[in-house]
Order: sequence, then structure tokens, then C-alpha cells
Amino acid sequence: MRINGLNIGTEYKPYIIAELSANHGGSLDRAKLCIREAAKCGISAVKIQTYTPDTMTIRSDKKDFFISDGLWKGSQLYDLYKKAYTPFEWHKELFECARNENITLISTPFDESAVDLLEELNVPAYKIASFEIVDIPLIEYIAKKNKPILLSTGMASIEEIEDAVSSIRRINDVEILLFHCISSYPTPSSESNLNNIKFLKKKFGVHVGLSDHTISNLSATVAIGLGAVAIEKHFKLNDEECGPDASFSLNINQLSNLVSTCHKAWSTKGSLGFHRSKIEKENIIFRRSLYFVKDVKKGHKITQKDIRRIRPGYGISPKYFNSILGKKLIKDVQRGDAVRWELFNEDKN
Repeated sequence: MRINGLNIGTEYKPYIIAELSANHGGSLDRAKLCIREAAKCGISAVKIQTYTPDTMTIRSDKKDFFISDGLWKGSQLYDLYKKAYTPFEWHKELFECARNENITLISTPFDESAVDLLEELNVPAYKIASFEIVDIPLIEYIAKKNKPILLSTGMASIEEIEDAVSSIRRINDVEILLFHCISSYPTPSSESNLNNIKFLKKKFGVHVGLSDHTISNLSATVAIGLGAVAIEKHFKLNDEECGPDASFSLNINQLSNLVSTCHKAWSTKGSLGFHRSKIEKENIIFRRSLYFVKDVKKGHKITQKDIRRIRPGYGISPKYFNSILGKKLIKDVQRGDAVRWELFNEDKN
């Protein structure tokens, strides 16, 4: 998979997406500063969200339109989105800011008008949010744009994921990157269920990432070891409250740590197949091998008292201990000499 010239896959460093979301705090200047600071951390992309309160919901005082539990308990949906959204009129400047910082900017659109705006700005890839995975008309509209699609799977059943993936493939042969996700804010690390990464990869035959809502970098690091090729994490400039997502967002220092930790985790995996590290080579001499523990004369037949399996490893392998017994020496040896094949006759006689 490739986004804006950057390869994504198990053989490449993890693709790290810094999700700005609502952490601009309603300020365009702050949003630009967030992009600039995130770019310094070595991330692969910044992600924003493209919607307005009116494209997300309607203003209503009916019970259905109020959040009854969780982080945003008591909030009216419309008011929450009004507080959190990134205005359409900001988008052009945000994309220009990202280009100036040589960083990729992608977005999650929440309706067709958002997709149209992002197309005008030449967005290189689309992210589909977990909550929108059931919006098949929107997914099909995005698929027609012939861009890579990053699809979060929070809350979704296997059947719902299959519906979304098959709808994309029915429309277009675009690249798909699934994101394992737990849609709880914040997510306890104990609920991360990271083995879903391996399941999704096998089930759908695509690369899989992690959209992580925990408050540490532990789950993201473990996810790399389980085969995740991308990590998405919310971030903020500092620990000041600046939006509805601030409580489960990384500050800039933590974001920088996320990048370095995930890259280190990836590097520890090595290549496919069984390989020994070159740096081990110098320590082979400290393995056990066969050594003479007595002075022995030419013509002597070796007994168990003459040799031992000890360190270092300059002699022949311990597995030949029994094969050496009874062999006749063709020259004198001293205690501490390594046992070598050239010291013996070819047979025991």
C-alpha cells in the first residue's frame, strides 16, 4: 500500500497517523501549530475530520439526541459536534500548512459534501470512521474516488466489516487498510483485544493497523509486534484542555515517544524466516565443546575420563562425545587442548 509516496506494509516502518480531531480548540492558528509540531515528531501523516454539525445530525431536544453515558455524558449531539468540528473554510489552509511542512494530511469525511471538498483539495487517502462503517452509501461514494481507504472497525461485527469491504471492492479495486479499533474513550489497555489484528489480517487478506484510544503507548507498541503496519492516535499540543478529545490524546512529547517506540518495536521483529543475528557470531566461542582434560599420549584410545563437554567452543560439538570414545590418537595432546577430528584415526582401531 502507498499513500502520498510513502509505502505501508510489514517490511516498512510503521505508518504513524497523528489524529488532530477537535484538539485545535476552535482556533485555526492552533490547528496549524498542531500540524507543525506533529511533523517534528517524525509521524507519517496528520489526520483531521471533515464535517459540520448539520452534516452529522440535527438540533433536537428529544432524548435520542443526548449522550446518556461515557466521557460526553449529558451533551447534546449537535452542540458537541459544533464544539469539535473543523470548519470547511479552514481546510485549504490546513492542507497548505501540511505541504509546507512536508507532511501528509488526510481526513475522515462524514458525508458526501465532505468528500467533495477533500477531492478539491486532492486528499491522498480517505479514513472511514468506525461509526460510519455501516454507512454503505457513503463508503461507496468514497470508493469511487480511486484513493486508498483506511477503514476503522470499532463496534462492527464481522458481517458489518464484510459489508463495508465488499462494497468497496464491488465499486473499485482500491487499496484497503483495516484498523482494529475499540470505540471507547478512553479505552482501558486491558480491553484492547489486540489479537483481532491477526484475525482481521487473515480473514480479509489486507494489511491491518490499530486506531488506539488508550492513554499510553503500550497497546500501540504491542500491536506492531502482532503485525500492525499503521498506528493512529489522537494528539494535542500540551496537557491543557483544548477539546472534547483531550483526555485521551497524547501530548507532543508522548507523540514523539510513540513514533520512536513503534519504530523500535518494528525493528525488533527482523525479517521473515529464521535468521541468526550477525552480532551473535562473536559469542559462539563461548558455547560448550569437547576438550581434553588430561595429558594423553599418541596411540591412546579415548575414554570418558579423557574428555569433557566444557566452555569455550573451539573444539568439536558436544553431540560427538560418544563418537570420540574409543578413537585412537595419532599425536600427543595436553590438558586444555581442543578436541579436533584430525587428532584421530578414521576408525576406532
